[in-house]
Amino acid sequence: MNIQKVTSELTLKRSVDSGTEEQRSAVQRIIQMVRDQGDEALRKLTETYDGAKLISLKVTQEEISQAYEEIPEEMVAIIQEAAENIYRFHQKQLKESWMYTDQNGSLLGQKITPLDSAGVYVPGGTAAYPSSVLMNVLPAKVAGVQRIVMVSPPGPDGKLPAGVLVAADIAGVKEIYKVGGAQAVAALAYGTESIQRVDKITGPGNIYVALAKREVFGDVDIDMIAGPSEIAVLADDSADPREVAADLLSQAEHDPRASSILVTPSPALAEAVAKEIDKQLPTLPRQDIAQEAIENYGAIYITKDLEEAIETINQLAPEHLEIITDHALEAVKDIRHAGAIFVGRYSSEPVGDYFAGPNHVLPTNGTARFSSPLNVDDFLKKSSIIMYSEQAFTANHEKIAAFARLEGLEAHARAVEARAKNKQMR
Repeated sequence: MNIQKVTSELTLKRSVDSGTEEQRSAVQRIIQMVRDQGDEALRKLTETYDGAKLISLKVTQEEISQAYEEIPEEMVAIIQEAAENIYRFHQKQLKESWMYTDQNGSLLGQKITPLDSAGVYVPGGTAAYPSSVLMNVLPAKVAGVQRIVMVSPPGPDGKLPAGVLVAADIAGVKEIYKVGGAQAVAALAYGTESIQRVDKITGPGNIYVALAKREVFGDVDIDMIAGPSEIAVLADDSADPREVAADLLSQAEHDPRASSILVTPSPALAEAVAKEIDKQLPTLPRQDIAQEAIENYGAIYITKDLEEAIETINQLAPEHLEIITDHALEAVKDIRHAGAIFVGRYSSEPVGDYFAGPNHVLPTNGTARFSSPLNVDDFLKKSSIIMYSEQAFTANHEKIAAFARLEGLEAHARAVEARAKNKQMR
């Protein structure tokens, strides 16, 4: 693993993929095909890309019951407990509508309303992600979204992974469809005979899913355009190099473009972690993926002190940040940019991925500088409430009209003055 000293010209390794022109054109064609042909297009595209020939796109209750038979009872209990942790954490985020009356008797406030519907995309392919189901569905449930639709690509047998179905059932999803890729995003955005359109689409996917979400944004809301997974570990001599190496590899196995970075003021730790990476890497079942990620997007940065290490982390603005230092909690106050912060030795990143409760849908590609994890607010709308009193109107109508004329909007000014004149005539 590449070890280097931090300099002022630090170049951060990022894997930003905006797609090729060919990929963007393919996504646009797929979206138009779904808009024109509806379910017929979904069946054709599912057979083409997933090798599954489907009669019905919707998952049946029988398929869900069968999924429970395939998952050991103890695993079902673990999924249930994780769901309870995630739900409880997100309940703390829930806000209420509020109003107040000012000194002139005007009533002002904010009305908070859940979205009517949300669509959740759950990736398929090389791995199944029940955790993605819980992390996307449960914040919407807490927010009060009444209709939650889940889509996921089926295998060649026309089925979804048992773990994904069990997680969806535990999370309370009533509509599940066996369709993936750009075509699933199009169906959620515009609707087909089987799938009614939704107000917002969340969940990660491959480049075609990401491009499709970007394409439909504006007709429907989306959570984010997610990039490859990232982890940065801020550590000093108190950290165990074996544990740090294991945490770096936990993200590297996600994707060949995943980024794993150690930032430390300790040259000894840097050397030890690099050796541990080389030792542990060959033992991984997904060695090829992890090795490519480590070689292309992995790095160890040595800083002159912990203060410089923290500033390097803020430059990185990582998706996941682990702090494994003496007095780790004290360092948190100086972290300005990170999607999720894991503090101390026992807060390994997978703890957050699966079980602790905070959301694992996090900003990537440095967007933690200005964005947040998926949360309950993502499924709520906020409407302003203005009930101006007669006293406030009398005191302020001339100022409001003047402001409107400053912007060249005479009709705005007259709308206010019409009320003032009527008031004078009474």
